[in-house]
Amino acid sequence: MKVVLSIAGSDSSGGAGIQADIKTILANKCFAETAITALTAQNTLGVTSILNVTPKFLEDEIDAVFTDIRPDAVKIGMVSDKDLIKAIAKKLKEYKAERIVVDPVMVATSGARLLSDDAMDALINELIPLADIITPNIPEAEVLSGIKIKDSNAMEEAAKIISKLGSKSVLVKGGHSINDANDLLYTDGSLIWIKGERIDNPNTHGTGCTLSSAIASNLAKDKTVEESIRNAKAYLSDCLRANLNLGKGSGPLDHGCNIKEKYND
Repeated sequence: MKVVLSIAGSDSSGGAGIQADIKTILANKCFAETAITALTAQNTLGVTSILNVTPKFLEDEIDAVFTDIRPDAVKIGMVSDKDLIKAIAKKLKEYKAERIVVDPVMVATSGARLLSDDAMDALINELIPLADIITPNIPEAEVLSGIKIKDSNAMEEAAKIISKLGSKSVLVKGGHSINDANDLLYTDGSLIWIKGERIDNPNTHGTGCTLSSAIASNLAKDKTVEESIRNAKAYLSDCLRANLNLGKGSGPLDHGCNIKEKYND
């Protein structure tokens, strides 16, 4: 069984972050490991509190993982502090980590700000250059590229600009009302449009975490970047199509929608 490490924040409501990553990795038939960057008090209505771990503790978590059950891929999600970002980059370099997926989490689905201003430079200079692929949504791609994205041409321009930050591949996710659910992959100097299905479901809490973890799981199984994205998008579509409806706000996905085992009663 392939192993995927998620370095991200915990979501007390279970819909995003570490909890969504574990469910996604399991559903994609890999073994999940975690290094928790922060505890968050949140639910489908928003984030009320964030408590970061210390850089030393985060380093200890990553040491514990790599010195015993070495991951085949690494997914990095919410990291809201520059010293934590630097700690992650230090350890990934030390262990020569492979197949790194960076989901530059800056804003939660609910609209809550999750990345401090002083962490932005660390993300751009320390972490993104280590990535095999970075997966910004439209608002995040606007921040990283410095341009406004209102159509597919702007998505293409933004992807090229973001690639100069050092990631081997860039996936600009086309949600947020830009050309349906089509995503743009920029890799090896080529622009590849990956079509998706627009699913009428208001419950989208944790979609970014889910997609990036599914991509990491497929990379761990030696799929190409494009294959990994296509498989991950198909899985995410199934999770949305299941129409789970929990909570008073933007609810979570049904990560186990395709798991059919004898314990499902």
